Amino acid sequence: MLSPKRTKYRKVQKGTNKGNATRGTKIVNGEYGLQALEPAWITANQIEAVRVTLSRYTKKMGKTWIKIFPDKPITKKPAETRMGSGKGNPEYFVAVVKPGRILFEVAGLGEEISKEALKKAMHKLPIKCKIVSKEEQEGGVANEI
Repeated sequence: MLSPKRTKYRKVQKGTNKGNATRGTKIVNGEYGLQALEPAWITANQIEAVRVTLSRYTKKMGKTWIKIFPDKPITKKPAETRMGSGKGNPEYFVAVVKPGRILFEVAGLGEEISKEALKKAMHKLPIKCKIVSKEEQEGGVANEI
């Protein structure tokens, strides 16, 4: 599972997830990518499930990049605990994702294999996504969400 080695603070506030992504909206390393269309928290387990799916489907050919990292700790109170008595302990980590963010990239595969692999990966995520290519982004077609 992905998680930070150390964090500055053990617990963080919820925050808001409004607006579109300003960074990480272009494909940098790969040829095809998976772009988020909705805001969400994506857990480390979900990222790992996508990674396993991509590596299995592509038979470890080509290259895969994970462009998000779960660095936000989510706390949870124990079951059957009364109200009050402070905030719970950190249970798992999530990556905060806004619409327009590129989540995963693949390269070194054919167009059909890349799109099919990313399509299978989409089913592991709790949000709507779309497959974008580097050529489309350079042409200016896929920049609008």
